[in-house]
Amino acid sequence: MKGDGKAGTCTHVFTPAAKATVGAIGGILLMVILSFLLILHKEKKKGQEFFKKNGGPTLEKANVIKLFKKEELKPILKSSNLIGKGGFGEVYKGHLDNKEVAIKKPISGSVLENEQFANEVIIQSQVIHKNIVRLIGCCLEVDAPMLVYEFITQGSLHDNLHSNKNNVALNLDARLSIAAQSADGLAYMHSKANIRILHGDVKPANILLDDNLVPKISDFDISRLIARDKQHTGSVIGDMNYMDPVYIQEGLLTERSDVYSFGVVILELISSRMAILSENNSLVKSFLEAHKKKKKATEFFDKEINSRRFGAS
Repeated sequence: MKGDGKAGTCTHVFTPAAKATVGAIGGILLMVILSFLLILHKEKKKGQEFFKKNGGPTLEKANVIKLFKKEELKPILKSSNLIGKGGFGEVYKGHLDNKEVAIKKPISGSVLENEQFANEVIIQSQVIHKNIVRLIGCCLEVDAPMLVYEFITQGSLHDNLHSNKNNVALNLDARLSIAAQSADGLAYMHSKANIRILHGDVKPANILLDDNLVPKISDFDISRLIARDKQHTGSVIGDMNYMDPVYIQEGLLTERSDVYSFGVVILELISSRMAILSENNSLVKSFLEAHKKKKKATEFFDKEINSRRFGAS
């Protein structure tokens, strides 16, 4: 510092070392900022490439479903919001536009690409039925497109039948209503929708219940969105305990396959037993054996149903 001691006459003098330090710090900060901007540019470009690859232009033109930005979904995709995990990917619960939603994050490479994916999403966006989970939107700015669905509050029929997770009482009337409405949803998919839709994995875990115990069929998208070359690999979600034997043998999925699987669901509804009873015994086999022995169907009913049905205390 130099000056004659009078006010306002002192000036700062930087030594060469100080100047070098400031210059180095400034250079580092500039490099950090430039690197950050470069990363943002690359991420944006990558997102644009994924958007195009996943059929974004087609869906934009169709304007039938909301296209979410990756940044909108990112806060939801954390472990604390994970509510499900399977061969297809992960499911997260969160809020978007002040609504509870379920986000399906598929395994990379497990879904269709380009126009195929876009066309399937357009078809699903037109599936509107009170007993089918509604597709709200999707995110195409990632390698494997993420799907956004309405969130169904009371969990799956499987959980309500076989665990105390939700503690929802399913009396005879509730079970009959669930069966009838689920059948209505399947019938819509098979014959009333704009295009025939086969589910391929009908089971209690894929029938969700809302606050009023109204059933909503879910995961019918899996068999349609799964990549064609993945259909006979472990990435296909399908439960052997509910599969049509003909489908297992011949590999041909039909409406009858769904109807068979739904029949197993009905057996679970009336008996409250799991589809697989033991390693060598199933619910279907047990029911057929009881039928051969000419036992009454009511003997197969859950005790709670029988007691309520006959007014027992």
